[in-house]
Amino acid sequence: MEEEQIYVLADSARATVFEARGVTKVYRMGEIEVHALRGADLDLYEGEFVVLLGPSGSGKSTLLNILGGLDTPTSGSVHYHEKDISAAGDRELTEYRRNHVGFIFQFYNLIPSLTARENVALVTEIARDPMKPEEALALVRLSERMDHFPSQLSGGEQQRVAVARAVAKRPNVLLCDEPTGALDFHTGIKVLEALERVNMEMGTTTAVITHNAAIADMADRVVHIADGRIARVDVNTTRKKPAELSW
Repeated sequence: MEEEQIYVLADSARATVFEARGVTKVYRMGEIEVHALRGADLDLYEGEFVVLLGPSGSGKSTLLNILGGLDTPTSGSVHYHEKDISAAGDRELTEYRRNHVGFIFQFYNLIPSLTARENVALVTEIARDPMKPEEALALVRLSERMDHFPSQLSGGEQQRVAVARAVAKRPNVLLCDEPTGALDFHTGIKVLEALERVNMEMGTTTAVITHNAAIADMADRVVHIADGRIARVDVNTTRKKPAELSW
């Protein structure tokens, strides 16, 4: 019990956004069972920047997908504020994702025939209280590129459009799965700067999955995941700026 308390220790200065308890996920492929998560306990707090660190296959993406309502646990519970999203139906999860969560993935998933502004507008047209697309693109420092098509943008610029698209609906939570995984160092830093700016200026609770240990230095907390379990949680007393990172 003492070891568990390290992982779920409350931050008295911040409200709890996510409370995950005993989360397991088992995928069945014929007669084979794959245990992606093996009883994860974790709290995420309002306005913090968290890095989930671990090797491929450790369960990072599965945990993030469950927090974001893209997947459901086999057992255990996940509460978003006081709502049990692990017991929610498809309609409730769709509403939850649409109104509360922004997603950023390794690949940008932009529509090639639409400009950066138009790609962002796809989200703002269905959100309850969206930013203007121009405002979201300015937040990630792409005001001068908003009328360019994806083919006219670098990989880092396309990923920043994806960040703008995710934050344009003003989500409470931003979940990022290897957002710099397809980028070189210099463009990756620009994407991390965009994520940091969203976190600092909008107060968006931000969780970033990575296997790159250097990125952990810019987080408030670092959640180490191994073999479907949370191995430990480290707290950074100071956060490095993205420009101070190197790998």
